[in-house]
Amino acid sequence: MSLERIRTHHWWRDAVIYQVYVRSFLDSTGDGVGDLAGVRAGLPYLKKLGVDGIWLSPFYPSPQHDHGYDVADYCDVDPLFGDLAEFDLLTAAAHRLGIKVLLDIVPNHCSSAHPWFREALAAAPGDPARTRFHFADGRGPDGGLPPNNWHAMFGGPAWSRVTEADGRPGQWYLHMFTPEQPDWNWRTPEVAAEFDRTLRFWLDRGVDGFRIDVAAGLFKHPALPDSPDPEADARTRDSVNPLAWNRPEVHGVWRHWRAVCEEYTARDGRERLLVGEVSVPTAREHARYVRPDELHQAFFFDLLGAPWDPDAFRKVISEAMQDIAGTGSTVTWVLNNHDQVRTVTRYGEPAAEGSGLGTARARAAALLMLALPGAAYIYQGEELGLPEVVDLPDDVLTDPIFRRTGSRARIRDGCRVPLPWSGKASPFGFTSGAEGAKPWLPQPEWFAEHATERALADTRSFWHLYRDGLQLRSALPQLGEGDLRWLDTPPGVLSFVRGDGLVCAVNFGTAPTPAPVPGTPLLASGPCPPGVLAGSTAAWWITDDAPAR
Repeated sequence: MSLERIRTHHWWRDAVIYQVYVRSFLDSTGDGVGDLAGVRAGLPYLKKLGVDGIWLSPFYPSPQHDHGYDVADYCDVDPLFGDLAEFDLLTAAAHRLGIKVLLDIVPNHCSSAHPWFREALAAAPGDPARTRFHFADGRGPDGGLPPNNWHAMFGGPAWSRVTEADGRPGQWYLHMFTPEQPDWNWRTPEVAAEFDRTLRFWLDRGVDGFRIDVAAGLFKHPALPDSPDPEADARTRDSVNPLAWNRPEVHGVWRHWRAVCEEYTARDGRERLLVGEVSVPTAREHARYVRPDELHQAFFFDLLGAPWDPDAFRKVISEAMQDIAGTGSTVTWVLNNHDQVRTVTRYGEPAAEGSGLGTARARAAALLMLALPGAAYIYQGEELGLPEVVDLPDDVLTDPIFRRTGSRARIRDGCRVPLPWSGKASPFGFTSGAEGAKPWLPQPEWFAEHATERALADTRSFWHLYRDGLQLRSALPQLGEGDLRWLDTPPGVLSFVRGDGLVCAVNFGTAPTPAPVPGTPLLASGPCPPGVLAGSTAAWWITDDAPAR
């Protein structure tokens, strides 16, 4: 079999993208916060890992109420992370290594410090400056009640009342996340024009595309009526209110953005990518966002949310292949991101704490994801097998969910703790500051077991599993884009074949006997007895009857 793979298709269709959470990746200045220069310093590590591109979390000027997802200026770099000159150096360095660069863009809402929102606050009710957002009169005799009953996803009502220039209580404005993140009103043409300018600003600087935050948002029902289930968004912490999310008008925005990307591609032949954070109820609705003239990709979160069960995995994979791949796009698989509990912890069970069950399952799931047709996104630290940090003290928590609700349920700080790079004690090489420099979130002592330096030296580590999987994915023509065919398996085992004889199988740990693995083994997520696939393990192999290459 040839180890050279010739890619004649669109690069993004089976790309593996690494999500860089900038403030937690690598700190070059010693202030305890990761930055763009730190990302640039880490590029050789990512090249060695074998990813095709990086997605950078927001680094724009921001008060950091939601760690940069409250943007005050979409066309600059916050001094916390560097400047535009450093961004240009990072982009150029990544391109020299063959690594694409995607930016995180936030079109649903901005920061309350954004100049346009400050202008709106200073303006009178009815002024055009207020039409860029959702300002409305309150209900009740004195307007003291919110305009409708919607709840914010991060807790509390979705409306805040302003004090007018004369000092009296005035109108209310909509914020589906926090009061520091007012929602844009996309029915105002100025908003669309401003984001068109933003796209072109970064495309002109050489970026390869955008990850779009809250891509099913943007438009709200024009009448802003009451919701029959006002607490749905807050209860699920997902965009499920049909009056505020997944409105049909949003597809016109993505058609326009796709046209802008195609315009740049036509100039120089470099394809630009749009990948959306799309949270919708079904794979069929998800598929509408990746039609040929809309987004190139949209994250398919159903695999991330599936329980550790072969029937559940097979169901979500089959639905994605039928509904999403059926549009002509490819499925965009994810197991984790900056908003989710880390995979090792999520797949563990309380009764089995310390047993390594979550680790075994996470390794198997990673190998499964990399064998699926389409693209894959890896959240930083997953390649190190990092568990969630679940015991951060209350006084260091920064997640606005905690500030808004007072509850630790589903907070996100635990997956955002800065990466360990080397050494046996914090800051584990994360910061270049003087001895005693502290990362912005404290790292536990046990991070030493997962440090990059140690992972690179241990061929049995998570890192080597990911690296070997990525190397095979690039070399084997059966992997990447294409289709899959399910195989008959014993209970508790999921198995499929790719191309002309490459098989991926996962024993979910419930099979009564180890599953047979006939053929030539390529890679396994854990130690397996000869010829079998033991519990909570995945493996790739070439079947004996595969055609020679």
